[in-house]
Amino acid sequence: MQPLQTAMHPDVFPLEGKSMFHRRAARAIVLRGEDILLLYTARYHDYSLPGGGVDDGESETEGMIRELQEETGARNIRNIVPFCTYEEYRPWYKPDYDVMHMLSHCFYCEIDEELGDVAFEEYEVKNGMRPVWINIHEAIAHNKHTLHNSDKKGLSLEREIFLLEKIANALTH
Repeated sequence: MQPLQTAMHPDVFPLEGKSMFHRRAARAIVLRGEDILLLYTARYHDYSLPGGGVDDGESETEGMIRELQEETGARNIRNIVPFCTYEEYRPWYKPDYDVMHMLSHCFYCEIDEELGDVAFEEYEVKNGMRPVWINIHEAIAHNKHTLHNSDKKGLSLEREIFLLEKIANALTH
């Protein structure tokens, strides 16, 4: 699947001669009409698709299922359908690499009505993450407001806005 979008942080140019860390990620799209299951993060005041890094030995689908269960308590994840991929190049702030190249695989899926317990990592708890059902258009407007009032580049927020807009557009077509 070709990426729908490639985002490049301005600090990664030029890419030539730089060491690159490659990361596979998987993200879940769970809809109920125009409501979508997202993660609200208090620290960044934004909404994002549930998901994260795919572990070694895991397929993108397996990674998406694991992340969705951990971050939202989703149960009986089923009817998984690929939606798109999203590619990013961003600075890597550890000494082993210069640039992180991340390819996010996004999947539609269905889950049971009731969410179970979450299994957040310590940093996710400290960042004030919590799963929420929200109208997709409200989430887009909220994230755009957050991005426009931030002094940071916000590649993650740009990714989330792009993906949410693509999902919202698919809902109407």
